[in-house]
Amino acid sequence: MPTTRVLTTAQASARFLAEARLLVDRAFAGDLAEEDWGHALGGWHVVVAGDDGDLLAHAAVVPRVLGVGDRPWRTGYVEAVATAPRRQGAGLGSLVMAEAARVVRRNHEMGALSTERHAFYERLGWERWQGPTYVRDGATTIRTEDEDDGVMVLRFGPSAEVDLTASISCEARPGDDW
Repeated sequence: MPTTRVLTTAQASARFLAEARLLVDRAFAGDLAEEDWGHALGGWHVVVAGDDGDLLAHAAVVPRVLGVGDRPWRTGYVEAVATAPRRQGAGLGSLVMAEAARVVRRNHEMGALSTERHAFYERLGWERWQGPTYVRDGATTIRTEDEDDGVMVLRFGPSAEVDLTASISCEARPGDDW
């Protein structure tokens, strides 16, 4: 029976992080840049492990500040969602995302992520952002039209009434901003 575990990057051993990195890399068929893995560090890791202790699924929730219109939101940003290729389709991704949503709700005002797999997240309560996307780089705000269809949010409590058609922005970072 798989078990779910939540720990922070600070609580994780080097071995755990290496195993999680390998799992995510395999699930992404080797197409995971080092910067992308770096985006998954500094927050919480949700993992599903098998009876033998092998990691079968992973999701990270990292703190970010997203701006909706003129208001900043403490956001739990989901990164590095992956399931071992041999176990995909068995519900393990849904399991880690359900727990990741609990982490978001406990520690943040809103959840967000960027994906091309909308249907997977929509059935878990995530909504597509409908407004324009931007990146903040110091005092400069840069329009990111190519990201408009990829951003999804999890609204709840303080963010339940956030306008999905407003502009949304994130801070610039190495690699993919969103």
